[in-house]
Amino acid sequence: PVDAISYDEYGVSVIDEEKCIRCGQCAAKCPFGAIGTKTWITNVIADLKAGKKVYAILAPATEGQFGKDITMESWRQAVKKAGFEDLIEAGLGGDMTTCSEAEEWLEAYRNGEKKTTSCCPGFVNMIRKHYPDLADMISTTVSPMCAVSRMIKAKDPDAVTVFVGPCVAKRKEAQRDEAVDFVMTFEEISSIFDAFEINLEIVQPYAMEFSSVREAHGFAQAGGVMGAVKAFLKMEADKINTIQVSDLNKKNIGTLRAYAKSGKAPGQFIEVMACEGG
Repeated sequence: PVDAISYDEYGVSVIDEEKCIRCGQCAAKCPFGAIGTKTWITNVIADLKAGKKVYAILAPATEGQFGKDITMESWRQAVKKAGFEDLIEAGLGGDMTTCSEAEEWLEAYRNGEKKTTSCCPGFVNMIRKHYPDLADMISTTVSPMCAVSRMIKAKDPDAVTVFVGPCVAKRKEAQRDEAVDFVMTFEEISSIFDAFEINLEIVQPYAMEFSSVREAHGFAQAGGVMGAVKAFLKMEADKINTIQVSDLNKKNIGTLRAYAKSGKAPGQFIEVMACEGG
């Protein structure tokens, strides 16, 4: 999204580390699967074998990725069979994030300030790396992944937290928050299930101890964070104008820069997602 792909003297495309924002879009769009990402599978397996209390934190997007009948309850039983201490919905962090962000947005509104969301690590990486002068406009509320990880570590400092979801950019975010130990993709958690011969399709569901509200399940979708905050604010949300931007292409980046430079964005709160559609 910021021209991070360049070419060497032989015409081979390479990633320019000075420009890359670790959003993961290159890996997702490569038709050959030739762009790899750092993996922590061996570390997670080592901790499981060592008998450590390893907690899986599953993104709401997990449901539906492996079949319509595979729910969070199915996943909970599967990760426990693999040796995890337990499974916690990242959606619970969405509940916490919604409350915090709503309070922050209201305060900004009363002060005549403009704020952006903070839960998309690709967007946050871009601002911090390429437009640091705009960093103050980003909400200080942590993402659901970090919120749940901190909750787990507060109860058990020796716990190992593993976030599982579709977003490669979460790896960079995990490096910024000491409460998050590892980040795994769906493919990586599937390889662990294969190693332990666990079949999600036939595993018996294990009831979730806690469940998040419906709005928290939509955080990964374009407009999801904004919708959750508005639902939380209820009547007060009617007076707040919002903008939704998904896909950090050149046009959208230029629009965001123009908003920041002129101070004339057509809304007080801007939700930004690096990926198209969220």
